Amino acid sequence: MLAQLMNHNPIDVSMMSRALELAQRGQGSVEPNPMVGCVIALDDQIVGEGWHQHFGQPHAEVNAIADANCDLQGATLYVTLEPCCHQGKTPPCTQAILTAGIHRVVIAQPDPFPQVDGRGIELLRAAGVEVEIGVGAEEGRWILAPFRKLVEHKRPWIVAKWAMTLDGKLATRSRNSQWISNPASREIVHQLRGQVDAIMVGSGTASADDPLLTARPPGPRQAARVVVDSLGSLSLQSQLVQTAGEIPVLVAVGAEIDRLRSESLIKAGVELIQCPGNDHLQRLDHLLTQLGARQMTNVFVEGGGQLLGNLFELDQIDEVHVFVAPKLAGGEQAVSPIEGNGIELMEQARQLEGLKVERVGDDVYLQGRIIHRK
Repeated sequence: MLAQLMNHNPIDVSMMSRALELAQRGQGSVEPNPMVGCVIALDDQIVGEGWHQHFGQPHAEVNAIADANCDLQGATLYVTLEPCCHQGKTPPCTQAILTAGIHRVVIAQPDPFPQVDGRGIELLRAAGVEVEIGVGAEEGRWILAPFRKLVEHKRPWIVAKWAMTLDGKLATRSRNSQWISNPASREIVHQLRGQVDAIMVGSGTASADDPLLTARPPGPRQAARVVVDSLGSLSLQSQLVQTAGEIPVLVAVGAEIDRLRSESLIKAGVELIQCPGNDHLQRLDHLLTQLGARQMTNVFVEGGGQLLGNLFELDQIDEVHVFVAPKLAGGEQAVSPIEGNGIELMEQARQLEGLKVERVGDDVYLQGRIIHRK
């Protein structure tokens, strides 16, 4: 923020900061669209605010213009993402801006979506609107990251979560894990579940914990449940299968799945995703491509260690949420958070950015984003 104050007008920084706050209100409601916030100012006073509230509904700029309810000739509009200039589910925001008579537009981040990608900026400038880009750029990049990954890489943003003991165990040697974290920590997990498109676990976790994988109470989004299970071994009596008719259950299987097993799962209401490949990494890589094709923006991975290890080796973990309990489990055979081959040298370790640490009762809650290899 200090760098911004040195490089940009303090009023612009303050207005964009508010727009960035507003953008985050759309989390869980707007995907696969991006979270976007907007503020309109006249004579350095806010006269209108808006954010993209629901997928398929008016964008942030249109909501802010409607909220202003006054003559906006000569106003400045602050928006966290480049205004769209094409007809999608809603009319182009550039036209709404021009119709309102707004003379200046300040943008945090350009839009990577191919149908926009600088064209909104060009259109506004061609119409005589003053456009400034880059105020709040770093904060805008942070908010935009899941949308950008989906647009540019056709993959969902992978959020890894685990609860572990102080000595780094997800479960005891008998795979018992209920409960490591305290009730307050588990409430946070339910809030996170209610903001994502899918919740993913491996076959071992599905078998050992028999999880329901739902947000309780429900959040703005109802996540599909995804089980990575090459053999389709998920029990027909599991909570997941028993509730498949109410909330989607997707099981990622390999070519080796037994035909009768496949038919039983399908009959029970489970959708099978065929993932070709010679090993776990290839099949998992294919699954991520398929989830991206379904426009899933955020996928919440809750274990186990093998699945997280495979995602780590694919360099596909983007964000982590870790709950550390003041408990010791011990044991060579106890489950660790990230298994697989791991790294050889400590200099290869993945670093986190934006790290936040807080106390949740006796637990310690850490969250941050992975800095990926170039």
